[in-house]
Amino acid sequence: MTGTKQRTAVTEVVEARPGRWLALSVLVLAVLLVAVDATVLGLATPYISEDLNPSGTQLLWIGDVYSFVIAGLLVSMGSLGDRIGRKKLLLVGATAFGLTSVFNAYATTPESMILARALLGVAGATLMPSTLALIRNLFHDRRERSLAIGIWGAAASAGAAVGPIVGGFLLEHFWWGSVFLINLPVMAVLVVVGIKLLPESRNPDPGPWDLISVGLSLVGMIGIVYAVKEAASHGPTGEALAAGLLGAAALYGFIRRQLSMTRPLLDMRLFRDRGFSAAVVADLLTVLGMSGLVFFLSQYLQLVQGRRPLEAGLAELPAAVGAVAAGLVAGATARRYSVRAVVSGGLAAVGLALAALTVLSQSTGYPLLGAALLVVGVGAGLSFTVTADVILASVPKERAGAASAVSETAYELGAALGIALLGSVVTGVYRNFTGPAGTPAEARESLGGAVESAAGLPADTGDALLAAAREAFVDGLTLAAGAGAAVLLATAVAAWFLLRGQKLEA
Repeated sequence: MTGTKQRTAVTEVVEARPGRWLALSVLVLAVLLVAVDATVLGLATPYISEDLNPSGTQLLWIGDVYSFVIAGLLVSMGSLGDRIGRKKLLLVGATAFGLTSVFNAYATTPESMILARALLGVAGATLMPSTLALIRNLFHDRRERSLAIGIWGAAASAGAAVGPIVGGFLLEHFWWGSVFLINLPVMAVLVVVGIKLLPESRNPDPGPWDLISVGLSLVGMIGIVYAVKEAASHGPTGEALAAGLLGAAALYGFIRRQLSMTRPLLDMRLFRDRGFSAAVVADLLTVLGMSGLVFFLSQYLQLVQGRRPLEAGLAELPAAVGAVAAGLVAGATARRYSVRAVVSGGLAAVGLALAALTVLSQSTGYPLLGAALLVVGVGAGLSFTVTADVILASVPKERAGAASAVSETAYELGAALGIALLGSVVTGVYRNFTGPAGTPAEARESLGGAVESAAGLPADTGDALLAAAREAFVDGLTLAAGAGAAVLLATAVAAWFLLRGQKLEA
């Protein structure tokens, strides 16, 4: 009798949302928007480096300032969506994301490019929490929600595949700014269709939007990540120490304030759930271990191995294919076996694939690289999809925005820390290469700078400079891959214990 009542309740909910799968397609567009933007940047980096001539530090800022800002604002934006409406926030954010992409496309200096990426981060912070929270409210049936999350995750992976291919085609036919303009048609479709298909949802009793908490969250996140970045690049300087202390103080104040508020911006009680906390930490460390390598991979394919942009984009395709396939079956696999087996197994697979990349050289054949990327995609697809399901299932639907924001904050913070730490490893090793006499200073700032410098030198000197620069870049890349592998394998072990007994609802 109880089972009949449960089935009837589920049927009533499903009938109340007849357009839920069409609405999901709109949310998928938002995910594609963010994923495409993130991947085309890596492909365009050699061209941006050549055209804008940034220093090595500026190049890292161009790569990770988006993640810095989005990590600092995601919790605030998730809470704002709970209050003003997730549909409204998503549509406003998509419009801003598209318009800010134009600023990225037409940046003329490293400083303006960094500012453009930061503004894109503000807009991007409105998109991801809204999409997951709307999924939580669209799909009340647990199995349907699990499938919807799998499709959502697969869309992000598909964006990672489409981005390099489309970006590579554009880079071979147009200037580098064109890769950002592809956001505009996607944004237009999202807004027009989303107005008609998406239902509005919000927390019925959210309380005020606390601006002091917003400020503390932003200052805390950016301060900590900036300190890590500066310390990794230049050692424990006074500036890095000051930023770290400011960030730590702000985060401490943020946590204390949340615990003292009746209706906080971020309900810290969410972390009392062991499954929720373990999933969040696993996501953060996984992205940290992967992101530094991913950021530099396109440069390796183009500037070290000499592949054209479209060829480089296609070379990265196995990772996205593996993630799409794994994301679609992750929920069912976790129910058949266990959450911890799927998450730990996925993370271990990524760790082993990164370990295999420590043998990369300038002449490494594609079979090794392609196989490693495929395993990375499968492992990440399994892990991220299941942890997203665990996080959403751990909270009531009215808190979906806040929980989604925590999940996405972990992802973006992991990306920012990964690029800062592992990216600084690559840059630090690269800057110390032994070049021929007369090696220009800009050649030591980035591999793109070395390629440009070599073009203006006599043939023998230019060839010697390129050979030394490429060898140093690959040395840094393999060291970063080894560090990433260690992080992933340690996270796999931790997830095995922390997710003990965790189950996806049937």
